[in-house]
Amino acid sequence: MYEKERGEMVDRLIAFGYLKDPRVAEAMKKVPRHLFVPEDVRRYSYDDAPLPIGEGQTISAPHMVAMMCDHLELEENHKVLEVGGGSGYHACVIAHIVKKGIVISIERMEKLAEKARENLLKAGCSRVKIIVGDGTEGYPPEAPYDRIFVTAGAPRVPEPLIEQLKEGGRLLIPVGSRYTQELLKIDKLPSGRLVKKRVGGCAFVPLIGRYGW
Repeated sequence: MYEKERGEMVDRLIAFGYLKDPRVAEAMKKVPRHLFVPEDVRRYSYDDAPLPIGEGQTISAPHMVAMMCDHLELEENHKVLEVGGGSGYHACVIAHIVKKGIVISIERMEKLAEKARENLLKAGCSRVKIIVGDGTEGYPPEAPYDRIFVTAGAPRVPEPLIEQLKEGGRLLIPVGSRYTQELLKIDKLPSGRLVKKRVGGCAFVPLIGRYGW
């Protein structure tokens, strides 16, 4: 179901320059986005737009998922931390890319976390672990991480996420106001020094938590 629409979505993202990594394209062609949205908006699953998933939250637009995956430069066997699990879609795409690696996804809302687990099960995505908690504090039991990405807008970069990032690792996070942000790519060099680069404007829901809003 929806295979044609899914393929066309990926082709559009490539044509518009949002999607460059062929491994990301392959993953997005495999992952059934329609299983990660409520039934009343399912017909819009493959439009390039964010969609409501309940509890005042949204699933990111496909172009943003593609861009973030591209900027993360994921490798097989990476251990990845996602802050803001939502419906589980983004984590599932990343799990397809890292293969035998693992994705830890933190969601602060119990209802969304439970729904994400159901969605991942339906999609046959077994290498994602959903944790309920404050994502701004990271998840120390599985640290350090090769990659960390945040799918909510932060007022600043949470220090625990920097601490839990491996040397040689990368953090991707939207930083700015509650309404608009700049997507930052932060590389942690083997020396421990941080190199920051702005990669574009974006608009995510606010990051709520001890080190967020």
